[in-house]
Amino acid sequence: MSVVELESGPAFWDDVDGLRACLTEPVPRIPPWFGYDERGSELFERITELPTYYLTRVEWDLLRRHGDDIAARLGCGRVAELGSGSAKKTRLLLAACAAQRPTHYLPVDVSREMLEHSAGRLRDVPGLTVTGLWGRYEAGLDRLRDDPDGPLAVLFLGANIGNTTPDERSALLARIAAALRPGDAFAVSADLLKPGPVFETCYNDPPGHTAFAEFRLNHLAHLARRFGGRVDLADFHALAHYDPHDEVVEGRLWARRDRRVALPDLGLSLDLRRGEGINVGFSAKFDRDRFRRDVERHGLRAEAEWTDDEQGYGIFLFRR
Repeated sequence: MSVVELESGPAFWDDVDGLRACLTEPVPRIPPWFGYDERGSELFERITELPTYYLTRVEWDLLRRHGDDIAARLGCGRVAELGSGSAKKTRLLLAACAAQRPTHYLPVDVSREMLEHSAGRLRDVPGLTVTGLWGRYEAGLDRLRDDPDGPLAVLFLGANIGNTTPDERSALLARIAAALRPGDAFAVSADLLKPGPVFETCYNDPPGHTAFAEFRLNHLAHLARRFGGRVDLADFHALAHYDPHDEVVEGRLWARRDRRVALPDLGLSLDLRRGEGINVGFSAKFDRDRFRRDVERHGLRAEAEWTDDEQGYGIFLFRR
């Protein structure tokens, strides 16, 4: 596998304008890509194995049951994926694609280590070639938009579409649509509305596990390392809460005492009183029909969908 550096190596970690905007929101927010350095990517893999984290298992089952149909409907030999991670679930779909036609897989991820790891995982899939795109979603989509190599399918799995604010989500969908040509496909998974306790159980560590807490704390540790700060992670505890009004799970780091987190290389400090939090992740949940309409507003036509037996999680296929 070759790896294409989209943003001059690690430069995307140092996008200070976007970072300052997030950190100066009423509730300071660490952008999601800070969670996915090498350490964070490893911790997220541990999260997917938690007994209470249903998203990976449900999506895995949908891809196992419907992979051949999805692959046939994608209908092309070039498949990109945003936020590919380890690609262990995507392997099911890629194997189905490659069984139907030679397939070029273009995973987009901020962790070069994870791109190289996933390529090794996929090496034995007949008919599949891999080119990793190292960078953020936006840079990957710009690269795909300017690539004349023919029909394209973009995947956005893991319910990652929910890890954005509404404005960010709308901008990202517009960028995805702009990267596609008429006839190209977009397959996206979404976690659908359920009772709040289901989400809070899913997005917090069960007894005896610490993967979620370590993953959220790593956002702050990574931020401090990048910008010359020092932070005692013991001063914070991690907890996620579901807001039924906004239909979103919000992961936060809560200050155990009054704290100042100085980031000298950013020219910024976070001043937190005891009990105040830092946002380290959104996970929006969706009404099924409203989700389809929101995506279609960007010039993408709903074509097919596959949901679990409880109608609580779906993979949706759109066409440009």
